[in-house]
Amino acid sequence: MDNFVFYSPTEFVFGKETESMAGKLLKKYSAEKVLLLYGGGSVIKSGLMSRVEESLKNEGVSYITLGGVQPNPLDTKVYEGIELCRKDKVDFILAVGGGSVIDTAKAIAAGAPYDGDFWDFYNKGMAINSALKVATVLTIPAAGSEGSGNSVITKEEGSIKLGTGSPLLRPVFSVMNPVLTYTLPPYQTACGIADMMAHVMERYFTNTEGVEISSRLSEAVLQTIIKEAPVVMNEPENYDARANIMWAGTIAHNGTCGVGREEDWATHLLEHELSALYNVTHGAGLAVMFPAWMTYLADFNPDMLAQYAVRVWGIPESDDKKAVALKGVEALKNFFSSIGLPVSFKELGAKEEDIDLLVKRLHDNKGEKVGFFKKLTREDSRKIYQIAAR
Repeated sequence: MDNFVFYSPTEFVFGKETESMAGKLLKKYSAEKVLLLYGGGSVIKSGLMSRVEESLKNEGVSYITLGGVQPNPLDTKVYEGIELCRKDKVDFILAVGGGSVIDTAKAIAAGAPYDGDFWDFYNKGMAINSALKVATVLTIPAAGSEGSGNSVITKEEGSIKLGTGSPLLRPVFSVMNPVLTYTLPPYQTACGIADMMAHVMERYFTNTEGVEISSRLSEAVLQTIIKEAPVVMNEPENYDARANIMWAGTIAHNGTCGVGREEDWATHLLEHELSALYNVTHGAGLAVMFPAWMTYLADFNPDMLAQYAVRVWGIPESDDKKAVALKGVEALKNFFSSIGLPVSFKELGAKEEDIDLLVKRLHDNKGEKVGFFKKLTREDSRKIYQIAAR
């Protein structure tokens, strides 16, 4: 196990009607002027925004609003938010929505006190030294952004999708009411499930030895998701199943499953080019790319992939580790298909003729080698995209 520092200061307020506590929580954390950030009209139509606003008014918390954050969030909304925060002297951002809204809130939080272009944090890797406080009212369990210090934004010019991270971007508090997820469309629920599973698997596949505790934690989270996923798909108002899925999404990406081990993240980078080019849902892209990546890597480290197949999917052990590994990949693909997700380029709407472009964009934007489980070259990435296109 590697040395590590684990810091997760977010206060999680979980359960029914907890959105009514937003005002008290903001007051607790000394918010003076809040930007309420949200996406489309669903939070308004459902009455969620009015309940959140009422809680702020009851506590005398001053606020302004900004809506219109879209999936695969764009830099243009970040610039708009930064300008608004500076103009109105905002010191706290409350993101009401899913990962796209929260990631946008983090980008605004980092950009507002910064003299330069916020994009410097994403494309130049500059350290974030100060940021506005961020909190969340989560509506979509998927990205895990409610418990992480990470943010991914797409630059509209050139469709360049990049990420950044800092402890300063971890939400101060996150309100999580599983009831708010009852009305999510089935496809969006399924995409969220793929996203959170990918967050665990990016940490699970490692070359670090002696990490049994985080491996077992990862396997438990994956098995919980696999158990509860068909329940939430068939019984969308099953509170306990929704609650388990919601909390799994947080645990998947708050760092717990990755402590002491080298993480990979190549599959996320491979997928970012798909969602940047085609504007597909991130989780759907991951459902295509993770089995493809695992298939290609079965030759590189069959023992690790066979361990995953046996422990997570119950594949019988065998001396032929690669065969066991590939059965695990097949089980993952069948699971994704069973909840309505694509598992190939064709099903996703991606084009095989774009593979050269995807490879070029990936390595031009992210470097000549990506990932850590196996450092992928351009040729490796091309072969993985080709597997996904079969």
